[in-house]
Amino acid sequence: MAKITRKPASRKAAVPKKKAKPVAAKPKAPARKTLKATRPWTPAEVHEVFSRFRKANPEPKGELEHVNPFTLLVAVVLSAQATDAGVNKATRALFEVADTPQKMLDLGEERLRDYIKTIGLYRTKAKNVIALSAKLLSEFGGQVPRTRAEIESLPGAGRKTANVVLNMAFGEHTMAVDTHVFRVGNRTGLAPGKTPLEVELGLEKVIPAEFMLHAHHWLILHGRYTCLARKPRCEVCLINDLCRWPEKTV
Repeated sequence: MAKITRKPASRKAAVPKKKAKPVAAKPKAPARKTLKATRPWTPAEVHEVFSRFRKANPEPKGELEHVNPFTLLVAVVLSAQATDAGVNKATRALFEVADTPQKMLDLGEERLRDYIKTIGLYRTKAKNVIALSAKLLSEFGGQVPRTRAEIESLPGAGRKTANVVLNMAFGEHTMAVDTHVFRVGNRTGLAPGKTPLEVELGLEKVIPAEFMLHAHHWLILHGRYTCLARKPRCEVCLINDLCRWPEKTV
């Protein structure tokens, strides 16, 4: 028999491995520019600012219409995420028929909604106003309490509400921080803060006691009509020479 010889299996040529492409290093993110801390206001400068506010408007008034502490409380609760003008339009007729907690309870939630339906979140607010009226009657003898903690315990009332009521109804030296006061405190450098509470405490620390009764009204009005959010009117600002805002236009 013929001898059968087998050819050795041919080995496949080794394919050279592809060299891994070097991973390009990610460009480093540019370092954030840190804002330079504004120069703190001196006591003399703060006194000058509020002296100017007082001279221009000796007796500033809140723009929420009310006839007694209870209606003030209700108006402030209704003003959350709403304008004072919008609240006043709704409450003029409401307060003619319900200016006490008992009258508000007698009116009832459904009829109350009809009076305030032009105000944002009116269903929730109507429920809160009825609930706070009931609590005032059951726990406070139908009177608005005179401490911050007690006012804050009422449905729909927070720290800002308590500060407004304590200041306007009872003459307490409180600082109610709304969006306008928050903006002015930060923009001017008077009392920078990340939260309304930080701004509130900062303002209370720097404003002299002689101005505290009207201070929050002056700041609210300044923010509402002069130090506007989008286009501040620096050219007519009473304190533009003292303001620390780096972007002011004068």
